[in-house]
Amino acid sequence: QVTLVESGGGLVQAGGSLSVSCAASGRTFSSYSMVWFRQAPGKEREFVAAISWSGGTTAYADSLKGRFTISRDNAKNTVYLQMDSAKPEDTAVYYCAASRGPITTLIRKYAYWGQGTQVTVSS
Repeated sequence: QVTLVESGGGLVQAGGSLSVSCAASGRTFSSYSMVWFRQAPGKEREFVAAISWSGGTTAYADSLKGRFTISRDNAKNTVYLQMDSAKPEDTAVYYCAASRGPITTLIRKYAYWGQGTQVTVSS
């Protein structure tokens, strides 16, 4: 089992950059695929980006490619999401999640979730 805690959310101006982090407990972090989802008010939770246990494979939502970057540091039990050229439509609660299986965009495949961190992009 793994416990996840997100941090780094906040307010950023449109066009700016922000990085959010997700720290995991436990000694088996490196065996989990990690993912970021986000949920805007009144909308369903949507896939943002995923990274394999080794960091060698990543996947992104098509609409976010080129602006968002997912990475991980297994020595620090942490996964990161770098957001560049932020847009007001990026405003959402960002959640990290973990899975024992391969990376996937399917929300039901991720058994462990953090509490989320709010990101607000002002226009």
